[in-house]
Formats: sequence, C-alpha cells, structure tokens
Amino acid sequence: MEPSNNMFLKEFYEIHDGNIRITAEHASMFAKEVAHDFNPLHDVDAKRFCVPGDLLFSLILEKYGLSQNMHFIFSGMVGDGVLLSFPDTDSERVEVTDNQGKTYLQVERSGGLSRDSALIESFARDYVAFSGQNFPYVLVPLLAKENVMFNLNRPLVIYESMTLSFDHLDFKQASVQMLEPEMKVDGKRASAFLHFQVKSGEEVVGKGFKKLAISVMSGYEAEPMQAFVDDYLARKNGYLDNLAVAN
Repeated sequence: MEPSNNMFLKEFYEIHDGNIRITAEHASMFAKEVAHDFNPLHDVDAKRFCVPGDLLFSLILEKYGLSQNMHFIFSGMVGDGVLLSFPDTDSERVEVTDNQGKTYLQVERSGGLSRDSALIESFARDYVAFSGQNFPYVLVPLLAKENVMFNLNRPLVIYESMTLSFDHLDFKQASVQMLEPEMKVDGKRASAFLHFQVKSGEEVVGKGFKKLAISVMSGYEAEPMQAFVDDYLARKNGYLDNLAVAN
C-alpha cells in the first residue's frame, strides 16, 4: 500500500514488507483520540482486542479514494499486529486479507471517484466522530425501546457493515448527521441500523447507514445500564481530560 503523504492516518499504522501493520497501541489511540470510541474491545490489554472498523474504513479511503457508491462488509476481527494486504487494484471489489489469506474486510464500489485528500480527510474524520458516538447516545435508547440488554460483563457489539451513496462528489467539505436509527431483534441477536446523511454546507450530498450486530438478552434493566454508561463516560472523560492536559 502506498499511503498518501498528507493523510491524517500515518501515525496509526506501520508499513511492513509492503503490508499494513496496526499494533494494539495504534488502534487504541485511534479509537480514543480520533473516534472518541471507548469500546473495551479496543483497549490495548483487552483479551478479545480488535482494531476499530473505522480505522480500516479510513485506510480504504486513503488507499482507494472515495467512490460514489460504497459498501463495506467487516468479516473478521483484526488482532494486534496482523499483517494486512490492501491490494493495488482498480477493481470494483476489494478484499483486505492477512498473509494466510483470511479476509477481514470486503469493499464494493461503483460510480464516480474522488481522490481529493482534503475531502477524504474531512469526510473520514466526521464519519468516524459520528460513528464513535453511537454508544451510549444512540444504542442505549434503542435497547430500551426494544426491551433488550447486552451482557454488561461481556458486551458484544460488532461493526458488521456500512453502506454509503453520494448524489455527486463535487464538494470539498463533508459533515455527517444522524437520521432516525432502528433496531431489529431476533431472539438473542439484534441488528442496529444507524442511518445518516452527508451534507456539504446546507446541501445534502449523500446518505448511508452503519449496521451493528449485537448479542442481547430480553428485559432491559435501566439501573445496571446507567451504571455501565456512567463508568464508560467516566473512563472516556478521564482519558480526554488527561490528553488535553498533556497537550
């Protein structure tokens, strides 16, 4: 992969024998400092550590540009230091694999293409910030509405896919705005669909949705969930406060 010199991602990965290598430290820093995502799965010492899907998404945009229509399928959890191959291709279908051939991310793309690095950074940053706020502000009300919980001791919330489409790519700045989310529950599995629109100034230029897979159990319990949320936000605010002091 030949990274762009002016993208904001260079501090979050290494090049190793032509492959991308993301350490747990890289991934955790991206999750916390760019996405403000404090999912325990992205902690350096997490037993089930995985690289944030939003970092992989951003790397795709850096490598291949922003296409008018894009569909991302996250098919595997990337662990610490896995060597990832981002193939040199102009194909409409891209697969990110490791050196054993395991697929972690599939991308389908079509339509117009922009390689404007300022536009790509603007959109990637805003999308990732939007995505990182999904918990607790979006997911918790959805869980309450559907009267289900995830396991507070081992929450399993997986970024499954994301679909994106633009009317055109003739703009320089992009902001992502949440639309009405929805959740579908099927037994012990729930799918959350987080819909959004993309605006350039006051013009709506695109739309999309992020799909999450969540392991759930019936019966929402407000007090334990609130305690979980309070702990999550305390961790987040403590980290960001320390970061602000350090800088």
